Amino acid sequence: MRASASLVSIQTTSGKLNSLRPALGCLVWVGIIFLPLYLTSDDRYKRIFPSTWRQNSWSDNDWPGPLGLCLGLLAVVIGKITLLIYWHLRLQGSLGPLVSIQKEGAPTYAYTEGVITHLAQPEGFFLLFTYLAVTWMFHLMPASYYSFEGGIIWWQVATQLLVQDFVQYVMHRVEHAASPKLYQASHKPHHRFTNPRIFDAFNGSLADTLLMILLPLYVTANVVHTNVWTYMAFGSIYANWLTLIHSEYPHVWDACFRVLGMGTAADHHVHHKLFKYNFGHLFLYWDILGGSYRNPSDVKCFNNFIERKKT
Repeated sequence: MRASASLVSIQTTSGKLNSLRPALGCLVWVGIIFLPLYLTSDDRYKRIFPSTWRQNSWSDNDWPGPLGLCLGLLAVVIGKITLLIYWHLRLQGSLGPLVSIQKEGAPTYAYTEGVITHLAQPEGFFLLFTYLAVTWMFHLMPASYYSFEGGIIWWQVATQLLVQDFVQYVMHRVEHAASPKLYQASHKPHHRFTNPRIFDAFNGSLADTLLMILLPLYVTANVVHTNVWTYMAFGSIYANWLTLIHSEYPHVWDACFRVLGMGTAADHHVHHKLFKYNFGHLFLYWDILGGSYRNPSDVKCFNNFIERKKT
């Protein structure tokens, strides 16, 4: 009897642990903002980096200190490594069952090939890192961005994400509607993926990256004046969230995101499949206000992950 009771207890515990596995995927967000969180906790950065390293000259004749730039790039890299680990576990089924967003099934590919393709796209991280280096080193950012004081200001992170996504939404609609030539030269290469995988996020064109990522980034920097830690957190969240919404499988946080009006992979798949809906990336607000939002549950060729509204 005792052995039987012990076996039942073990099975119950195992079942509870298995039910918690999908939630472990949420830890990817901790990794995405790990570096600025770690360095600003208890002002740890002041003990790690000498004060002379944190002094940034604001003279046209001098280069600003590279510490903020290097830490910002490192934050994105650490976030990306965390995302890649998360996605490897997700594909292995270690974080819950795999049910594709679209009924035709997820694209098949080797994980290593996907990673190499994702990281090697010149219009992706190479162009983004070049933009960050040029705007930092040539004093093209507002003066506040070079300050290490104040820690992460979360409401400003949220404001940056909102402004970035709104400008990106506007540019996205412009690329689609301004002229066929502009669309073909900029956004059409990205739209060859009607059933995208996570590694297709930055696979597009130079013009697309300039108009829909870098221009909104520069506008956002000049609208929201903040410090280096806030910019660092925003940049890592933005770059990795933009990757996550191209996922071929849903994420465990999607239901919560949708309630808050935040974009999910299924919402973005609607745009890739139907083209004329869901132009926003991180938030649903702009499409709802602009009348261009389409609920993924209303797309017949999608698997239904959310309950349809009863009519």
